[in-house]
Amino acid sequence: MLEERIVEWRAFVSRRQAIHAADVDELEDHLRTQVADLQASGLDEEEAFLIAVKRIGDLDTLSQEYAREYSERLWKRLVVTPGTSRSEWNREATVAVGLAVAAGVSIKTPELFGISWDGEMDTIFYVRNLSFFVLPFLAAFLAWKRALGMGWIAGLAGSFLAAALVMNLMPFVHQGDTQILAILHLPMALWLVAGLAYVGGRWRESRQRMNFVRFSGEWFIYYVLIALGGGVLMGITMLLFEAAGMDAEPLVTLWILPCGAVGAVIIAGWLVEAKQSVIENMAPVLTMIFTPLFTLLLLAFLGTVAWTGSGINIEREVLIAFDLLLLVVVGLHLYSISARDPNAEPGLFDKLQFLLVVCALLVDAIALWAILARITEFGFTPNRVAALGENLILLVNLGGAALLYGHFLRGRRGFGSMERWQTSFLPAYLVWAVVVVVVFPVMFGFR
Repeated sequence: MLEERIVEWRAFVSRRQAIHAADVDELEDHLRTQVADLQASGLDEEEAFLIAVKRIGDLDTLSQEYAREYSERLWKRLVVTPGTSRSEWNREATVAVGLAVAAGVSIKTPELFGISWDGEMDTIFYVRNLSFFVLPFLAAFLAWKRALGMGWIAGLAGSFLAAALVMNLMPFVHQGDTQILAILHLPMALWLVAGLAYVGGRWRESRQRMNFVRFSGEWFIYYVLIALGGGVLMGITMLLFEAAGMDAEPLVTLWILPCGAVGAVIIAGWLVEAKQSVIENMAPVLTMIFTPLFTLLLLAFLGTVAWTGSGINIEREVLIAFDLLLLVVVGLHLYSISARDPNAEPGLFDKLQFLLVVCALLVDAIALWAILARITEFGFTPNRVAALGENLILLVNLGGAALLYGHFLRGRRGFGSMERWQTSFLPAYLVWAVVVVVVFPVMFGFR
């Protein structure tokens, strides 16, 4: 019994990223000594364990103390990954950089066949196929990292190949609604396909799907950081060459920008895999910053709608903005779940998260009402049907999250039920994205 309790305690302590594995070992030795001393004084095993844990102290305070004392570890771990040998580190870096270079080469390959960034039709080709210059290489890295079998690799390759055939063989009307909808939904579908490479054979496990959600959030952080550094690099490059009397803009816009943008996707994924214990500490900070901001935004919007009594404009650009906003809220909610200790009691931040979800639910209901009114008056179009489906999916997702969060705040359910609901709902987004990319063009005559 004591050993089981110590294993549970150790797992709980290990989730505090500021506390290194060696520190956990030291704390466990201290805990065992305390338990032995207390048992020697006459206490039973359970009482001795509980008192020993109390004496060690509050884990949040303990984490802060270790973070202050060993803050240099953060910087060391940015260079060398704990538990990873130098040869393994070099091997992973070589594979990641090689795939990043391959992605950069792939996006320049169409120019060998006369397809360049210049010209409206060529630009549409690149926009339509951008995902195929990036995500197969990320999926390849994740599949290599997970040592997936040939069956999985063949399935992933088949999925990307099928998507490429659909996007390039369907007779889309140039800049038609179904083409634009397919371009917008394809990256989401293929990102979730890459997620299958991440979870591998454990895709049925809720915890693994949540790990992919965490991976996606941390990947976004790294990619933004790389993009900011790349922007500075390109700016300095143009300034330096301009000072030498040369125009570096073609070099930057035609080579560095496209190759760097696609290559950074794989490098960011590698950094998440290699350094997730470092960047993971940003998750609680980011959610604490942006949750209040998005909550205020949605409250201000709802207040404006109630005050003016006016509906919303549901032109295509507005619908896209609404859906992006709601998807960001869902993503923020998912990321906050992934960063939260599932064993902690409900607190003020949980109430704020609940308010955010409820506000998003109300905004989604307003958007749905406007879409249905528009369809009733003017009929069905690809944009309206796509918006209707997406907002219905978001309504179910947010409604379930609000219900479960309410039960959690009242102590009727554990936090795990909300995590399972959100991760189980991810395939719905994949299915809908596939429907929009594959079925909509045929349904609406490719217009």
